[in-house]
Amino acid sequence: MTVTKGRRQRHPQAHAEKSERQHYRVKRAIFAVCLVLLAAALAALGTWQVERLAWKRDLIVRVDQRVHAAPVPAPARPDWNKVSAADDEYRRVTVSGTLANDKETLVNASTALGPGYWVMTPLRFADASSILVNRGFVPTDRRDPASRREGEVSGPVEITGLVRMTEPKGSLLQSNDVAADRWYSRDVAAIAEKRGVGAVAPYFIDADAAANPGGLPVGGLTVIDFPNNHLVYAITWYGLAAMVLALLVFILRGEKGDRGQPGRSSRSG
Repeated sequence: MTVTKGRRQRHPQAHAEKSERQHYRVKRAIFAVCLVLLAAALAALGTWQVERLAWKRDLIVRVDQRVHAAPVPAPARPDWNKVSAADDEYRRVTVSGTLANDKETLVNASTALGPGYWVMTPLRFADASSILVNRGFVPTDRRDPASRREGEVSGPVEITGLVRMTEPKGSLLQSNDVAADRWYSRDVAAIAEKRGVGAVAPYFIDADAAANPGGLPVGGLTVIDFPNNHLVYAITWYGLAAMVLALLVFILRGEKGDRGQPGRSSRSG
């Protein structure tokens, strides 16, 4: 009777231990699945960065070719709807027309020459359509057109520069205040509407470094810089994925070791 009683007392304890081990293994299995999913996500991010690296290198090559190519005529009005950043931005172009100096707009700028403004002026054509031209930089103390009359060229002009895409709404830190005529980005549509320009190209042109009368505005200050850290990012994501996989292997080996321990097998009976 004594032995039987002892066995009856051990059965509930053994059952509880077995249930606890099963619960522990289920939790560890769920954790392992989560690690697999995390490693897959990190590896996918690494692969995406590799693809971005290839895209960025191709972009740099294409832009370099465009910037140093001979200028071609700027996209004309019938082709305005075909202009895109992928196909046209930073393309070197030339265009002829008449500057509407009375409709110039000053856009806040920070350049190698210091703080000041970009002078955005409509270049008008015979059909009354226009292209906004960033004629270049003027310092803060020369923002008044009266202080740089020599640079307010009248009559037909020919301008060579780079095609740029419109910059809607404002900069990263500040939004354009159209009502107050304060501009932090070169938003073609908003500037054209504010100045009553009429039909305007959906892009603008950064004028090259050809000197303007009187020395202002100063053109040719376009900054072409494409940060290319994608390889570092890819290595980082792949490294994190490898670390997660190493942790998974460690857990799986621990599970295998637990199953092989004699003590655990004897207790399970």
